[in-house]
Amino acid sequence: MMEGLEPWAREAIGVGAGFVIGLLVGLERGFNLRAKRAGTRVAGFRTFALLGLGAGLAGRLAVDQPVAGAALLLGIVALLGFAYGPRLKKNPDATSPVAALAVTGAAFLAGTGSVGLALASGAIIVFVLASRDQLHDFVDRLDAKDIQALARFAVIALAVLPFLPDHDFGPYDAWNASKLWWVVVLVTGFSFAGYVANRLFGARHGTVATALIGGAYSSTAVTQSLAQRAGSGEGGGAEQAGIALASAVMYLRVIVLVALLAQRFLLPFVLLLAPALVVAWGAGWWLYRSAPSDKEGAPPGNPIALKPALFFVVFLAIAAVAARWAEGRFGEQGIAVLLFMMGSLDVDASIVTAGGLPPEAIGALLGAIAIGGTIIANMAVKIGITLAYARKEGLRAAIALAASTLVLAASLAVGWTRL
Repeated sequence: MMEGLEPWAREAIGVGAGFVIGLLVGLERGFNLRAKRAGTRVAGFRTFALLGLGAGLAGRLAVDQPVAGAALLLGIVALLGFAYGPRLKKNPDATSPVAALAVTGAAFLAGTGSVGLALASGAIIVFVLASRDQLHDFVDRLDAKDIQALARFAVIALAVLPFLPDHDFGPYDAWNASKLWWVVVLVTGFSFAGYVANRLFGARHGTVATALIGGAYSSTAVTQSLAQRAGSGEGGGAEQAGIALASAVMYLRVIVLVALLAQRFLLPFVLLLAPALVVAWGAGWWLYRSAPSDKEGAPPGNPIALKPALFFVVFLAIAAVAARWAEGRFGEQGIAVLLFMMGSLDVDASIVTAGGLPPEAIGALLGAIAIGGTIIANMAVKIGITLAYARKEGLRAAIALAASTLVLAASLAVGWTRL
């Protein structure tokens, strides 16, 4: 964007971006501290704006004269320490001094020419500062299990992936450690997002909301939890609607995963799944309309754990080798059977394995049929869970699940005749 500009214009934009960052953060700090008596605030609107301008100039100076730029930057940081040091002893709130350091770093970055990254950093600083009440309220609602879930996902997403090799190896060159673990990050990230949403919204808005959000990461766990409540007589009456709607969300979830991990199969897969998707949502809506209001959510347990993630990687690695072997030995029919067998244990693994196959290994329609068959197996398990735990209290939910399953089976049969 800045490549066609004159050198002076690029320099002015960089320094100006530093000034804008300081201006925005200063506006937030000035508004937040407006109730304090004049003269008691170390830095407000004007000071932060000048801080951003000074750090931007230091960054620009560092491009041609690194020593002079570093000296100016260190002088700014030293001045901040001198100004904020005595007040930190009286008031342990370090938000403003830390914000000042963050503005200094972002504005310095803008001055060196990385304007886009600097402005994005400035926007994040303002957002975090302005969201104080919401963030504090969010922290107050956390418990030990939530922190454990966050820590586990951080290990899965951040502590492993950067150190894995990104090249093919192993039998049939079927393994790529970085890609295998990236899939784990994606799938567990999907689960973690659903878990966070459930904690934020589901439990406060009742069983149906819990089921809708929980279905995004484990419709089977939701089904078991709600079926147990209904069977024990402790439910509020909305459990059957929750079970049906959780599986309706599951249909959307697998479409999203196919779109992300196995794009080649997306169009035929959506066409095969669409009738069952409509029936699932229709049945869920019918049960929801007839259900009494229920404000007590029953969220399923924490879905993020390290051992299942490791087992998932091993399962994917074995599946990748098996798929390459079946490709050479049996052709696409054998691969389809293999995908169905794997998906009966884990639908996500079937989608991942199908997405990792070369285009010539299996046709798009046959691959979509195989993945669809795994959903039928998963739905059969949930019907069994519903009837086993809820008994007659889960009969309508079981009928709703069976209706969409039968429609999906019919769609797959029609697709099979088109092969």
